Amino acid sequence: MMLFVKLLLAHLLGDFLLQPTAWVVHKEQRKHKSIYLYFHIILHGLLAWTMVREIRFIWFALFLALTHGLIDWMKLYFQNPTSKRSWFIADQILHLSILAGITLIYTGNPIDFTIFDDRFWLVFTGMLLLTKPASVLIKNIISIWTPESKEKGDDSLVNAGNYIGILERLFVFFFLITGHFEAVGFLLGAKSIFRFGDLMQAKERKLTEYVLIGTLLSFGIAMLTGFIVNYCLPLMS
Repeated sequence: MMLFVKLLLAHLLGDFLLQPTAWVVHKEQRKHKSIYLYFHIILHGLLAWTMVREIRFIWFALFLALTHGLIDWMKLYFQNPTSKRSWFIADQILHLSILAGITLIYTGNPIDFTIFDDRFWLVFTGMLLLTKPASVLIKNIISIWTPESKEKGDDSLVNAGNYIGILERLFVFFFLITGHFEAVGFLLGAKSIFRFGDLMQAKERKLTEYVLIGTLLSFGIAMLTGFIVNYCLPLMS
């Protein structure tokens, strides 16, 4: 279990937190000619090995990096503006399948960090998943329903919605892993009250449905992550 958790953590760091938007844009423009594609491949291999830190794992880390690059190459060449969302989901499923396959085949165990135990890495990975990776996933899922009014300028703070979503998911996550399930309902109710005035003022059914879908997806992902972490924590004690 810990091998998969640490490989997942390396994947989240390499694909989301440590990959600037400029890299993504450059790769989409230049494809296999983009130097950032190869930086990205090397980064994934280094992160995977760093998380395991066993000599025998070097070949698995190399295999992971090469397959990651191949999957990304396929996505860059076969995606188009209409299929970009589908390719993102397929891309992530293929990457996670590779991680699961390595976990099943590799017989060693990741070397424990001296300061943090397995439970810390499980909780930390869950937290990290609910930040930028969850935001990108939700954005891709609901992009097909984005109302026109959302694409125009408004008076909201820059990236405020993104940060609000991250904070609400982290709150839900910590409420669940600490056993305060009732606080999740309170948070959802509080957000509904604050958003009700804006939605009534907008008088747009599409905008209301768009916000509702995004909110439910955000809470759903946070709750699912919290339940999985809660289930796995006793197994590591």
